Amino acid sequence: MVVTYKDAGIDIRKIKQSQATIGRLIASTHRLQKRVKTLSGFGHYAGIVEMPGGKLLATHTDGVGTKVIISQMMKKYDTIGIDCVAMNVNDIICTGAAPISFVDYIAANRNEHEIFKKIVQGLVKGAKKAQVPIVGGETAIMPDVITGKDFMFDLAGMVVGILDKRDMILGDMITPGDIIIGVKSSGLHSNGYSLARKVLLSKYSLKDKIKGLGTLGDALLEPTEIYVNPVLESIEECDIHGLAHITGGSFTKLLRLKKTGYMIDNMPEPPEIFQLIENEDVEKEEMYKTFNMGIGFCLIAPEEEGELIENIFKKHGLKSRQIGSIVEKKGVFVDSLRIA
Repeated sequence: MVVTYKDAGIDIRKIKQSQATIGRLIASTHRLQKRVKTLSGFGHYAGIVEMPGGKLLATHTDGVGTKVIISQMMKKYDTIGIDCVAMNVNDIICTGAAPISFVDYIAANRNEHEIFKKIVQGLVKGAKKAQVPIVGGETAIMPDVITGKDFMFDLAGMVVGILDKRDMILGDMITPGDIIIGVKSSGLHSNGYSLARKVLLSKYSLKDKIKGLGTLGDALLEPTEIYVNPVLESIEECDIHGLAHITGGSFTKLLRLKKTGYMIDNMPEPPEIFQLIENEDVEKEEMYKTFNMGIGFCLIAPEEEGELIENIFKKHGLKSRQIGSIVEKKGVFVDSLRIA
C-alpha cells in the first residue's frame, strides 16, 4: 500500500490554501507603520522592511515540528534546540540577511528544570554555530493545552537579520542557464516527521539498530545543519541569484524564489534514512516533495561561479555539488519526474 504525506495527516494542498488566505489578510497590515516600508512580505523566506536610513531588517519565525515527539520518546533534549536555531537562521539567510538576534519560545505541560536546561543548551550550541546572540525568550507552562502524563513540549523561535538593499536576494535575477548548487544535509533535518514516523515506527522501534544507519532514534534526532557562515561568505564572494533552504515541501520550495524551471538531474544517492523510508511504500514523487533527500540548501548562480561556491563550502567542511540548472520550461523536475 502506497503511503503519502496526506495519509499522515498533512494535506499540503489544503495547507497552501490556508497559507494563501493568511497572506492576503496580513498584507493589509504592510502599510501600518509609516517609518518603514515593507519590501518583502508573506511568501518568501523572511519578511523585509526598509528602515530609516536605508538599512533593511529581515524577520522570520519557525519551529521544529513533530521532531519534538522523537525527542520526547527518546528522552533526549540536548540537540532539539540546534534544530530550532537552524530552521530560523537557514531561512533568513535566503534573503541575503545576516542573523543578528534570536528569541525562543518553549511551551510545556509542566516545569522540568533539567529538561529546560538541556533544551537551552542546544539552543546555545546552535546560536554559537550561527554566530547569533539569543537575546530573550519565553517559557509557557500550559497543562490544559499541552496534555499528557509524561513531559511534553513544543519549541519555536524567531530571528532578526540585517542587510543592505544591494545585497537583497529574492530570486528575481534567476535566469535560464544558471546552475543549482546543492549542499549536503545532515539527515531529515526538521521536516517530514509526520510521514517518517508513520512509516518507520509502524515497523521499527527507536532503539532498533539498522545497518548503515545506527540506532533509528539517534538518526531521527540528528540535528539540522546550519549553513549561515558559508552562505554569507558565498554572497560576499560570488554572484548569487537565488538561495533556498530545503525544508517543508522539499524541492517545491524553489518556486518561492521565481516561477521558472528547475531541472534537478544530478542528485547524489540519498542517505540511508531516506532509502529506509522510501522502501516502506512511499513513492519517489512523494519523497522529493516531502524530504530533502540529502540536500539541505540550494544556491543558484551563473555557471562560472560553481567552482568557487563549492570551494567555500568545502572550506567550511560541507559537501556540495551541482545538482541541476535553470531551464525555460516552468516547474520543478527531478530527473524526468515533475514534482511541482
